[in-house]
Amino acid sequence: MLDQLVAIAPRSADHAALAAACEAGVGLCTIVGIEGSFSRRIGAQLAVLPDGSTIGSLSDGCLEAQLAADIRELSKPALIRYGAGSDTIDFRLPCGGGLDILLEPAPGRSACREAMTRLGRRVPASIALPENELLAERRYLPSLRIAAFGEGPELEYLSALAMALGIDVTAYDKSVLSLGQETKDFRPDRWTACLFLFHDHEWEFPLLEQVLSSEAFYIGAQGGEKARITRTLGLAGRGLTEEAIARIRSPLGLIPSCKTPRALALSALAEVVSEYERLHDTA
Repeated sequence: MLDQLVAIAPRSADHAALAAACEAGVGLCTIVGIEGSFSRRIGAQLAVLPDGSTIGSLSDGCLEAQLAADIRELSKPALIRYGAGSDTIDFRLPCGGGLDILLEPAPGRSACREAMTRLGRRVPASIALPENELLAERRYLPSLRIAAFGEGPELEYLSALAMALGIDVTAYDKSVLSLGQETKDFRPDRWTACLFLFHDHEWEFPLLEQVLSSEAFYIGAQGGEKARITRTLGLAGRGLTEEAIARIRSPLGLIPSCKTPRALALSALAEVVSEYERLHDTA
């Protein structure tokens, strides 16, 4: 069942920890408070399996073994401070900060399973967190998806880089597209980013029209000033409003004036991930 649950939703470490927590004997650790700077957000989770191994990520390796040892000693949820301000003087975080972590030796399995089911349906989910006043509820977003339309090395590098990072990416090149037509059975949700990496920009219009009518959180298209003007005029001529056209990021990416396909792929993916991370602020 564990493999099936992990496969339902996602690629993120937090989703994997939640999926593991659906199984009997697996404990769940959640960061509910942070003092100082730290490399994880509040709500980050780690599952501790019966053999002491872990799924998920709460640090860069300095904390996992301590959590696995501590949760084995518990029979009920406990809020424990690690690092600065901790009663455990023989354990300190390298960053010098302090973490409040909720350790649940037996988290609510049914709530975890329900959350995983919702995430599998691409719907936000949450579970209640007991025994603490810092974070009453852990909320989850569906995993990031990328739909990339285009041709050539930019599309290839973007797809390879996204897959290497465990991001769900689907590439649409001219072999599966029809000029002047939308893509069948494609409706991006608000957790999907759509990228357009065409050199031949006439392929973009029906596809852009399709994704602009969706909830996709990010829509970006490559091209210089001439391409942007042509794109804007073409979409306006198809009846799209100025507000809709303004949703298109162009030039796309965080690196200005990329001169290689690899740099463009990295720049675009970095911007997409950055925008997806911001969605957590409103989760």
